[in-house]
Amino acid sequence: MVTIGGPILGGALADAGWWRAIFFINIPLGTAALLFLWRQVPESRGAKGSDSLDWPGAVAVACGLALLTLGCLRIPLVGWTHWSVAAALGAGVVMMFVFIRTEATRKDPMMPLSLFRNPVFSGVNALTFFLYAGLGASMLFLSLDLVQAQGFSQLEAGISFLPFTILMILLSRVAGRLSDNYGPRLMLIAGPLLAGLGMLALSFSGRFRGFSGYWTHIFPGMFLFGLGISTTVVPLTATVMGTVGRQFSGVASGVNNALSRVAGVFANAVFGALAVVLFAGLVRQRVDRMALDGRMKTEIVAQADKLGDARAPAELTDRGGMGREGDGGGMAAQVQEMYREEFVRVCASILRVCAGLALAGAVMAVLFVKAGREGAGNRVG
Repeated sequence: MVTIGGPILGGALADAGWWRAIFFINIPLGTAALLFLWRQVPESRGAKGSDSLDWPGAVAVACGLALLTLGCLRIPLVGWTHWSVAAALGAGVVMMFVFIRTEATRKDPMMPLSLFRNPVFSGVNALTFFLYAGLGASMLFLSLDLVQAQGFSQLEAGISFLPFTILMILLSRVAGRLSDNYGPRLMLIAGPLLAGLGMLALSFSGRFRGFSGYWTHIFPGMFLFGLGISTTVVPLTATVMGTVGRQFSGVASGVNNALSRVAGVFANAVFGALAVVLFAGLVRQRVDRMALDGRMKTEIVAQADKLGDARAPAELTDRGGMGREGDGGGMAAQVQEMYREEFVRVCASILRVCAGLALAGAVMAVLFVKAGREGAGNRVG
């Protein structure tokens, strides 16, 4: 119910102007989860009974990821060459090296590097990174495309993802059973492949008008997309858990889950910056062919950092012969339509890159996951 209701509830709240309330939904859900864990899940300890926490590693990885994300988010605002971008990215890389060094030398690391000696564990985590990076960015830009360019309300955009979520609910258990019976390899190849084809199909949806065009332009690609992810998630988790001994199962699951979240965050930050650069370039090419003065062209291009929410400068509607009522909308309408058209092109480009990431995930399964029920390979620990 949460999977189905989340996008719909989020869209309804956003349409009502209560989008900030979306973040508060996590408080009761998180509180309920903590209470359930406290009452129902028994305490477990390592064989050595160590109570030490890897605070240095936790601080290093948190700072490293935060700095890398900050650097990526700054790119659309100040450009690739600005000192703040270089400083944030450079410091982030340094902190990630510190994290790796810390994990290699600590007695009880939060992420034992020995796990990555297993090629299957490394391979399926690479699959996770590629697939979830494509998943996160494609869902973000598809949502923006539907709302900002295609004329969907935010509730309609949430409803558009229902095939995806319904397939996840219906097919995940089936995929897990097939993986148990025949091994995960085929599922981990076919799933990312289908997801990539779905993303690719969505990239060719083009420009259409409102929710009435959903079934022909969005549904086919969304169905393939959801089918691919549904086929992948459970076998992927089972394979990760199967590559390690029981004492490392929690760590392995945590590493894989964290990697999926990090992949989504980085993909959104990097592709967000890339989208602004692409959008600004496309808008600049179109504006250069318009009969406008240099200052007005600069103002139009300056809206590129808003992506699909860009608005034509109000001054255009005041210009004689270019914005009066009865002239077909005038220059302001032309600029607004140009924003929508070019944003659709940018979203299509991002979706194609996401499709490539999903296909790279399928390649990881081909290279690292063995055939048969023993596809997890030799265990670590």
